[in-house]
Amino acid sequence: MNFLVTGGAGFIGSHVCERLLRSGHAVWAFDDLNPFYDPRLKQRNLDDLRALAGRFEFVHGDLTRRAALDDLLGRVRFDQVIHLAARAGVRPSLEEPALYQRVNVEGTVNLLEAARVHGVRKLILASSSSVYGVNAKVPFAESDPIFRAISPYAASKLACEALGHVYHHVYGLEIVMLRLFTVYGPRQRPDLAIHKFARLIHSGQPVPVFGDGSTARDYTYISDILDGILACTQRTFGYEIFNLGESQTVRLDRLVALLEDALGKRAILDRRPPQPGDVPLTCADLTKARAGLGYHPRVQIEQGIPLFIDWFTRQPH
Repeated sequence: MNFLVTGGAGFIGSHVCERLLRSGHAVWAFDDLNPFYDPRLKQRNLDDLRALAGRFEFVHGDLTRRAALDDLLGRVRFDQVIHLAARAGVRPSLEEPALYQRVNVEGTVNLLEAARVHGVRKLILASSSSVYGVNAKVPFAESDPIFRAISPYAASKLACEALGHVYHHVYGLEIVMLRLFTVYGPRQRPDLAIHKFARLIHSGQPVPVFGDGSTARDYTYISDILDGILACTQRTFGYEIFNLGESQTVRLDRLVALLEDALGKRAILDRRPPQPGDVPLTCADLTKARAGLGYHPRVQIEQGIPLFIDWFTRQPH
């Protein structure tokens, strides 16, 4: 099959492209290589993908420019689109809410419109656990009310979920929304906590810890996320939302301890006040994903952190 992967040069996107190529599919990666973090890291991901067997093409394009999408979807007949491109991060979204609206929401509208016009019938879109906001019920289930977003990033992902439903209801597109829970692993963005903390501990620099260390996340290893995404490509849906997580909540202070053990170094902690937009806890209810996707995460945090550190220590620093 022909797959378009938006954000295909990034952390999750490059892994998705690799898994699809190894499965014998043809893959087009669409990415704007923006400087949110060092674009050379994305170029390295692309070099790795080009070295694999199979048909792979990189398209340098911007989701906010509809013409680039029309050009691509007009010349290639795609069987499915996996939409991972977005401006990510809760804290940066508080500083540039309009940018997050433009890229995440308007960019998704452009993609949905281009898909509709050019006959793409199935799209898998990345949402986020952040849509649950401060959710009193734990674990978080897809049927929970989601009107408590506390950051522009979360609000943009909620808007994309609603738009996906519109394009299913009105135009009959097959839409799958995946609420991803704190993904980590090799190639993780350098601004994300696990990668950032590992770099700071490794170099002996202070690690900023917001709050008292009690905030907790459902950290999900990249290979488990890939299993969930690929399961979506192999099944037929109308409009569905699935959580993809580990359903294992890990406190921040526990995460730091695991990184210390894996690196063999002690962290210098820089205690800071809690940050606006941060939720106290995330935890995925996987009942629906197990039933609908056969999704069963296998890598727990005690295994995943050493795997990440093994990759991290082999990178140039």
